[in-house]
Amino acid sequence: MTVYFCEDSLESIFTAIYQAYAEKRDHSDTVLSLSPEPMLFAEHVRVTPDVEKARRVIRTLQRRFGENDYLSLCAALASEHREKAQAVYRTVADGLRRDAGPGHLFDNLADPWVNMAFSLGRGAGREIQHLQGFVRFQELESGVLYSVIGPKNNVLTFLMPHFADRLPQENFVIYDEKRNFFGVHPSGRDWYLLCGEDAVQPALRLSEQERQYRELFRHFCRTIAIRARQNLPLQKSMLPLRFREYMTEFRQD
Repeated sequence: MTVYFCEDSLESIFTAIYQAYAEKRDHSDTVLSLSPEPMLFAEHVRVTPDVEKARRVIRTLQRRFGENDYLSLCAALASEHREKAQAVYRTVADGLRRDAGPGHLFDNLADPWVNMAFSLGRGAGREIQHLQGFVRFQELESGVLYSVIGPKNNVLTFLMPHFADRLPQENFVIYDEKRNFFGVHPSGRDWYLLCGEDAVQPALRLSEQERQYRELFRHFCRTIAIRARQNLPLQKSMLPLRFREYMTEFRQD
């Protein structure tokens, strides 16, 4: 057995997939692991992320399986599941073995690894769609639009292009407080990520106009409700409770 130890990043995992093929490994006896714990009776390989190798894998995935299936694999890698790297690797190996065309990478759901990758991608994709509608920005005194999120999956890199396309002339920041990641978009320029020591949450001082509109929006949400038509189970299915603590109309501050 061969075990590739990867970092929890797309570059590292795709580099490991490239190496596994370049070294002609037996895919049924090869493991991509995000855990540093060694396995008994296995050959261990430390993976150094290589941007060029990752790009080659990306181009192959896009060409062979199409953009939608490639994005589904990326969404699966955004999950927090400890076996996501292995699931994506084995799904790619299965798709190449079957010569699956665009839109058919996940046809073999009887395979447990393919099924896992499909489920992880679908779960992360559903959360991305939720957040695209549930993210709430607030205007700071500086004029910057600021939002805080706390998603289950590491989906900030999927959200930034969505809002950059819709707010191209705005200075905005989305902060993932669970991972201490900032997505920063300067007006009229490309967005980028800050993390680690560079990611320090600023003191939030809302503009006076923001305070007024927050109160108006909350009053609107309270008065538009029809108590006789209240359906809490339906509300929870359409708007899960875990998103509400980050939404203006549900917060009390």
